[in-house]
Amino acid sequence: MTKTYRQGQILNLIRNHPIRTQEELVQALHKVGIEVTQVTLSRDLHELGLVKGPQGYQESERAAATAEEEAGALRWVVVEFVRDVKTAQNIVIIKTASGHAQPVAVALDKEAWPEIAGTLAGDDTIFAVAADAKQALKAKEKLLALLH
Repeated sequence: MTKTYRQGQILNLIRNHPIRTQEELVQALHKVGIEVTQVTLSRDLHELGLVKGPQGYQESERAAATAEEEAGALRWVVVEFVRDVKTAQNIVIIKTASGHAQPVAVALDKEAWPEIAGTLAGDDTIFAVAADAKQALKAKEKLLALLH
């Protein structure tokens, strides 16, 4: 397991669950198969710019500003390159202008929407996989909302 993967899992956990202590975070990481020492965890929290607030660990204003910039990046690539969005069961099928599926998929992955487990991009088509058909529809609606 790489540092990047571990830090990505830390971000996923704090974005989706209230985590108030490092011990809670160690336990949550353990549940997803990651063993980490307190020293490594402290270093990761510092590098990620996470701060401990009343609701537990959260991204600092700097990290939140970066997330807003990335959201703007997703909106921009969606507006510029997405031509169609539809679903098939638990897959969101995103058609783009030729040669632009990769940047759209990268922007979507950086957003880390909870509805989308991952993306696979070709030249002009992206398959975004959701847990179920309901989550796929929700992701489709969010994408279409970016177009308006």
